[in-house]
Amino acid sequence: MSVGIDVSQASLATAIVDSSGKPQGQAQFSNDAAGHQRLHHYLKKRVGKGALVCLEATGTYGEAVSEYLYAQGYAVSVVNPARVKAYAASQLRRNKTDQVDALVIADFCRTQHPPLWTPPPSAWRQLRALVRHLEDLENDQQRQQNRLHALQHSTHCAPIVAANIRQQIAWLQQQIEHVKAEIQKHIEQDPDLKRKRDLLVSIKGIGALTAAKLLAEFRAITEFEDVRQLVAYAGLNPRQRQSGTSVRGVSHISKMGRASIRAALYMPAVVAQCHNPLLRAYAQRLAHTGVPKMAIVTAVMRKLLHLVYGVLKSGQPFDPHYLEKVVLAT
Repeated sequence: MSVGIDVSQASLATAIVDSSGKPQGQAQFSNDAAGHQRLHHYLKKRVGKGALVCLEATGTYGEAVSEYLYAQGYAVSVVNPARVKAYAASQLRRNKTDQVDALVIADFCRTQHPPLWTPPPSAWRQLRALVRHLEDLENDQQRQQNRLHALQHSTHCAPIVAANIRQQIAWLQQQIEHVKAEIQKHIEQDPDLKRKRDLLVSIKGIGALTAAKLLAEFRAITEFEDVRQLVAYAGLNPRQRQSGTSVRGVSHISKMGRASIRAALYMPAVVAQCHNPLLRAYAQRLAHTGVPKMAIVTAVMRKLLHLVYGVLKSGQPFDPHYLEKVVLAT
């Protein structure tokens, strides 16, 4: 039996399918503690503990029910919504309701066997919350700065409005600095996060804040079988456009991944191509072949992820003379 749950803020649409894909029951529960208990009793009667329960990774609204079902002994998978959407399209599904979505999720898990999910450590979850709050504050500050810039170029600029916006920008800056300090304090208090942060900052170009942002995006490097999966997760893998003999499109990065990772790596890549010996030489080789500047920065971002994967996987700090030692050893 496979169970699919379509999660929303207020409700949990649930569907059960057997090994042949035939529906065996559908129900809906409230997305709160009482609803989670009723869902458990419903499933216990029909599929028993240990059944595969699948949910889409749709943000915070699915976290509580995922942890509750895991604690009750169910095998839980949290799947990429894009994969489920593509699966539904491949079956020419024309209707979209909560119950239909739950059936699609259940059937997807029955046929695709997604990996099992385990609750993340509390320390990592707190780091992620702090980093995302920081990003929200920075976005808010940028919006206010844009408003101030537009207002200053207006022919009817109201001084009191401009003064108020400046106060908001100053207050947001105070909050940003406070949250940055809290992020580093939180990392210092957790041995595992501190060890990983120290490994990351050994890479020339990656500072403490960038390290924190990267650590908040993936809880463990062991989630990725190889560095290519990490690069794809960040959306930095090349995307080719080619068909037959007539279509020969220019390759771009896929961007089908975490935009926040790409944003976090942009400035470190700009710095690294000037100050990191390995990446500086790499960037210079690309420049000599005529690669555009932005494409070079993107390539350096991808190389930075390779270094991130290497230091976290090996547990050893970055060695800028690694290639020289390899040549000498051979």
